Amino acid sequence: MGVRRQLLLIRRSDNDNWALPGGAIDLGESIPQAAIRETLEETGITCEITGLVGTYSDPRHVIHYTSNNEVRQEFSLVLMARAVSGRPTPSTESQEVRWVSLQELDNYGMHSSMRLRISHYLQGGSLHIG
Repeated sequence: MGVRRQLLLIRRSDNDNWALPGGAIDLGESIPQAAIRETLEETGITCEITGLVGTYSDPRHVIHYTSNNEVRQEFSLVLMARAVSGRPTPSTESQEVRWVSLQELDNYGMHSSMRLRISHYLQGGSLHIG
């Protein structure tokens, strides 16, 4: 998220990794509405959606919820957005929120799948489907 010179990142409360803001869609929401809501909840930044980076799925990534024995194969959509208002503010899901310059990205610990999504954004132009 953000402009091409900076990305809005959160340090997740659950695993300490840096990541793009995100989350699940609620019933009755559109995809852009969910992205705007999740970004505001996790970062304090109101944004507007400007495009789609790509779709991501991995048949080997299966989540087993032990509370109800449900098994899911989830997918994600990565959207581009532009900040409209607000200031970086942590939440229960984000220990820290920062605008990070592209030159500093390597200094932030994150999952390889998140780095892949960010690299697709930075490559621009082509939609990634995978």
